[in-house]
Amino acid sequence: MADNPPWGKAPFIIHLKEGETRSVVVAGRDRWALECLVAAGSQGCTPIDTPGPRWSGYVHNLRALGVPIETVTEAHGGPFSGSHARYVLKACVTRSEGQDA
Repeated sequence: MADNPPWGKAPFIIHLKEGETRSVVVAGRDRWALECLVAAGSQGCTPIDTPGPRWSGYVHNLRALGVPIETVTEAHGGPFSGSHARYVLKACVTRSEGQDA
């Protein structure tokens, strides 16, 4: 299906604020989450506006690779009021040149 891109390994460059860069290779749902965060920019992603089964797990895995992601807690109303997380990239992330790794 054309709407289902492959989520194989892909190389990314993390441009940290200190001028340092880090290369990472990400696959599967972790790659999906990173690409969603890149596309969302400074607005970030929530499980409400970008549904995914384990956002906290993807963020945990990406942080373990050195990707700086901030968690902002937001309140929400409705019949199941409470709070949810908004995840925001705190560095510029770009895909490396070339094919999937």
